[in-house]
Amino acid sequence: MNPYRDRRLKLAAQMGAGVAVIPTAPERLRNRDTTYPYRFDSYFHYLTGFPEPEAVLVLVVNGGVKSILFCRDKDEEREIWDGFRYGPEAAREAFGMDEAYSITRLDEMMPKLLADQPDLFFDLGADPSWDTRVVGWLNSVRAQARNGVTAPAGIRDVRALLDEMRLIKDAYELAIMRRAATISGAAHRRAMRVTAPGRYEYEIEAELLHEFRRQGAQAPAYMPIVAGGANACVLHYVRNDAPLRDGDLLLIDAGCELDGYASDITRTFPVNGRFSAVQKDCYEIVLAAQQAAMEQVRVGRHWNEPHEAAVRVLVQGMLDLGLVTGSVEGVIESLAYKRFYMHKTGHWLGLDVHDAGDYKRGGTWRRLEPGMVLTVEPGLYIRPGEGVPQALWNIGIRIEDDVCVTDGACEVLTAATPKTVAEIEACMASREA
Repeated sequence: MNPYRDRRLKLAAQMGAGVAVIPTAPERLRNRDTTYPYRFDSYFHYLTGFPEPEAVLVLVVNGGVKSILFCRDKDEEREIWDGFRYGPEAAREAFGMDEAYSITRLDEMMPKLLADQPDLFFDLGADPSWDTRVVGWLNSVRAQARNGVTAPAGIRDVRALLDEMRLIKDAYELAIMRRAATISGAAHRRAMRVTAPGRYEYEIEAELLHEFRRQGAQAPAYMPIVAGGANACVLHYVRNDAPLRDGDLLLIDAGCELDGYASDITRTFPVNGRFSAVQKDCYEIVLAAQQAAMEQVRVGRHWNEPHEAAVRVLVQGMLDLGLVTGSVEGVIESLAYKRFYMHKTGHWLGLDVHDAGDYKRGGTWRRLEPGMVLTVEPGLYIRPGEGVPQALWNIGIRIEDDVCVTDGACEVLTAATPKTVAEIEACMASREA
């Protein structure tokens, strides 16, 4: 089984005829001569599994299908400094390519590969340097017009085809995502067990990162959010440097990346291990909203139905807490709830934490299909302000799980992560001294 070859063949079938060019991501300087940890381009990885920089996949579809990889040469001197390189010949064999060449030959070979092809499939506009390079290839082909050679007449967006493919996860992808979810769940349990008043947010972040790496994940899927007290009301808080106070809640939004695939979990729990009465009331509202949303994650339901279900529960909770006034319908229509809940209830998840794929098609919300993976993450963020009961000030709660659409109830990939009040308090009761 080679899932990457299968995906290339599926892409080729959608292309019909033409040449697709998909480069991987470049290495990026962090400062002076130090690079950021390398991370491949998600589209390139989806079709190849090849992990090295300075690589390009070319897919030639013209009656048959030919997969060509351009990559770095084998270089024993550089391997002494930087580590193993496949080189073209080994890469061709290991990654199931039809042909493989040195990346130094790309500009020489591309005009020949593009000659007399009907269309070029490329992500025009994503990277100006690649746009310039592609235009150079096309001009080289056009220069041969007097010899009867024609250049591709159209440039089509290859990512539009790949986005649709990436929306439906295959069995290989789901297996990785289940493992990523398991690792991230263990990290959240670890965080709950070590959290205590007087510790700092960054100490808890370190525990998360430790567990990710200890269990084989290569990196966090995004900058972890470890937000105590009022910081939990900042949606993308990443400073993670404040002390944790007795009586506050701690919101952690963190997930690992495993073999390119993201997980994304949020849990909110009391720093001292026990929810106060008002914290519990707020938490149960968000938990009920998440459950209502999950019940709408069904084949055939449209993308926004889980969000709509969550909003109704949250608005009723806001009314019960005295945060808003009027009726559920009136508060929803006026958007008054957005003062305390201002984001959507989920996003696609996969090779990117906010994964590829449209949410609407033809102006209407798309329908859910088996194999789609998304997050379900309602929240409640209560900042101090006019009309807000003081007992509720600075309570920020979000609960997020990763789910896969199936023919029945959705599969909750992150179900093992403590979530109910009882589960959280039991986990925290086993904390280190």
